[in-house]
Amino acid sequence: MLKRVVKLTLKSERVAEFVEKFPARKEKILTMPGCHGVDLFQDKADSRIFFTISEWDDEAALNNYRHSDYFRATWAYMKQGFDDKPQAWSLGMC
Repeated sequence: MLKRVVKLTLKSERVAEFVEKFPARKEKILTMPGCHGVDLFQDKADSRIFFTISEWDDEAALNNYRHSDYFRATWAYMKQGFDDKPQAWSLGMC
């Protein structure tokens, strides 16, 4: 099992749109083979900062999602709303 943590810092004017559209995006991501969950968290000190935490069978399942047409289209649109470079970590159980 693999957990993927992604930190996104958005432009202030894009926060409400991101929060509004996330549930539909989450449902689509959950249909991807090997995905077992996706959650969204918002930083308490800076409302522009979000973390997504997703759970995947393995690195191959995550990479299949990352190379999908859906991911490419969504990421291309999302990049316009970033206020800082996204950061990502893949975590495994010890």
